[in-house]
Amino acid sequence: MKCKTLFYDLFQYFCLMSLSGDRMKNSRRQFMILSAAGACTLALNGKVQAQAMVSESDPQAKALKYVAVTPDASKNCANCALYQGKAGAAAGGCSLFGAKQVAANGWCSAWAKK
Repeated sequence: MKCKTLFYDLFQYFCLMSLSGDRMKNSRRQFMILSAAGACTLALNGKVQAQAMVSESDPQAKALKYVAVTPDASKNCANCALYQGKAGAAAGGCSLFGAKQVAANGWCSAWAKK
């Protein structure tokens, strides 16, 4: 919510700046505000992407026969060479699914022992 307020404040600020003729005086201030807004956007983008989970109905998941709960307890995403999550985590990244996370107890046809 703080970033939305920041973007709204930036919008108002630049609208006022365009009406006044003091653009050169405020160039450093503009740079600082835009830098803060950019950093906030990048931080939010990372959090949103990290939370996306792979769905079994996703076309790539279907092609790899991904299931969120493995039929064989000895073969799951947590002990796969492609799994990028932390040990003991409920979900983590997979190099096959990009920014989406897979369930640690999941399985797909590309499973390879660590």
